[in-house]
Amino acid sequence: MRLETSRLFIRHLNESDWQAMKNIFVDFNNSKYAVYDMPLPTEEEETKALTKRFADSNLFFAVFIKESNDMIGYVCFHKDGNTYDLGYCFHSAYHSNGYAYESVNALVKYFADNAGATHFTAGTAIDNIPSCKLLEKLGFTCVSTETVSFDDAFSFQGGNFVLNIK
Repeated sequence: MRLETSRLFIRHLNESDWQAMKNIFVDFNNSKYAVYDMPLPTEEEETKALTKRFADSNLFFAVFIKESNDMIGYVCFHKDGNTYDLGYCFHSAYHSNGYAYESVNALVKYFADNAGATHFTAGTAIDNIPSCKLLEKLGFTCVSTETVSFDDAFSFQGGNFVLNIK
């Protein structure tokens, strides 16, 4: 599968994308948003293994800038019945350019049109304002919040977002 937008192309993530994924993981782990997620691997073997696992799922998509052919991020889904739970991560050098919106919008439309997907969910920290705004721009609605914790030392308010396609 290959999707194209005016500025991007999107394809299934491949095992060979591990180096670009490592760059994205390192960048994410150094961001202020890393506290809201599990740490991503940055060592070569662990990055290769996780990239392979992601690629094998067939629900992880690499996002590239057409002009430069650079992989700038990924969009992923977890499928449960007819519900697709959305995730994404973009290198910070490409934030605030509309690339996340453009790629997620294209993939949601693709799954709605080609896989009959009608229900999408996403979770993000309420304090992650850019992510909350992106989900709202895509048509998602925050339906609930909950306290989320990955360890005993830190917790935060997470928002549960839903998009229903008719």
